Amino acid sequence: MRVRSRWIALLAAMSLGVVACGGADTTEPDAAAPEDTAPDDGGDDAEGETGEDGEAAPEPSGDPIQIGGALALTGPFAPTAKIHEIVAEQFVEMLNEQGGLLGRPVEWTVLDDESQPEQSAALYERLITQDGVDLVMGPYGTGSITAAMAVAERYGYVFPHHTASLTYAYTYDKHFPTWFVGLNTHHTTPRKVFEAYESLGDDAPQTVAFVTNRFPGTDFLVYGVDGDQGALRGGGGALRVAEEMGLDVVLDLSFDIGTTDFSGIAQRVAEADADLLYVGALGEDGTNLLASLAQLGYTPRNHFYQWPAPGPMLAAGELAEGATSVTIFEPYEPYLSNEGAQELVDRYRAGAEEEGLSYTDPETQAGASWAAWQVLVAGVEGCQCLDHDEIADWLLNNPIDTVQGTFEYRADEQNYGDDIQTIKQIQDGGWYVVHPEDAASDGRSLQAGSGD
Repeated sequence: MRVRSRWIALLAAMSLGVVACGGADTTEPDAAAPEDTAPDDGGDDAEGETGEDGEAAPEPSGDPIQIGGALALTGPFAPTAKIHEIVAEQFVEMLNEQGGLLGRPVEWTVLDDESQPEQSAALYERLITQDGVDLVMGPYGTGSITAAMAVAERYGYVFPHHTASLTYAYTYDKHFPTWFVGLNTHHTTPRKVFEAYESLGDDAPQTVAFVTNRFPGTDFLVYGVDGDQGALRGGGGALRVAEEMGLDVVLDLSFDIGTTDFSGIAQRVAEADADLLYVGALGEDGTNLLASLAQLGYTPRNHFYQWPAPGPMLAAGELAEGATSVTIFEPYEPYLSNEGAQELVDRYRAGAEEEGLSYTDPETQAGASWAAWQVLVAGVEGCQCLDHDEIADWLLNNPIDTVQGTFEYRADEQNYGDDIQTIKQIQDGGWYVVHPEDAASDGRSLQAGSGD
């Protein structure tokens, strides 16, 4: 078994500037339409453009509150960063429609980090020391987030961020993650996946094949970490958790980021013929692998993908039927009952359509991004101030309602809370939450595949 050092992974994240999760969505959605539920609000007192008494929200006044950040507006990660840009634009627009923040208008400045962590760090330095922004919002991607967080820590800024995956590396006491996977995601996430497959009973997989890209986040999720490191539990990783849960690991392959020719990997996967194919990868890696498997005439019986681009996966049609992944937000119940969820769905779809995106449903990426803005606003409104120490103190001592559910940050776990992810599966051409039962979409459950 291979175990990696957290510092090797961190340095890799910094140098590669790789994305955290998901990927570009370039296909039309085929997911279930959201249920017709009562619209929820998007903030503490959000009532659309009118209050409970039906009167229009007061116009914000005074000097604008400046919020700065960077995103990968260009470069290889721009397609996914576009999701976060749309969310930010929609959230700030909504915020100003509803009276602003502390009664003042909000201005959001976004700079282009060109998908480069070093550039991200320089931009946050500029935003704080030259532009004098009042608040910051984290960038997109593990490498850029890690670099920008160091700058925020240097100046004591509260740092909400939405997609960083190296949970063990983030010891800054004012960082607030909103991809709510828990500090020990290298234990909890793979256990959730295998427990879901255990629920198949007699059809539960007995063997598993791992195919993992050399990205720090997926490496961490599949191989865990060495020893006990502060508040982080050592060990873990999907490969080791699988063995602990009685699965026989019949294949363990790694591949480089940027790989597009999966023919050799597909041959090894077909030869291993495992009951479960576990793809520790992101973006379109999964769909590319499925295409190569199809050329061999091989269909995996059961298959999981860590962070797939949801649109391209749906576009793969029958090839992807039965594929599973993790999620923190989908545009239907039970998520629509969460704080601001319907507002996110409506506004994001409108913004994505206006931008010409072909996949316009908000899911994990958009959910994490919207929640980051909700957290920032909750902290400011909670303390009624722009003092970073007081904002952080409020966030650490109060529950925060978000589109993902209620967050409770724990200072003794590097500001992570519980791992609230659920398991989703492509069924009948759409993504549905299937595990655990109390979060499942419309009574659905995980379905076993038959393969070839």
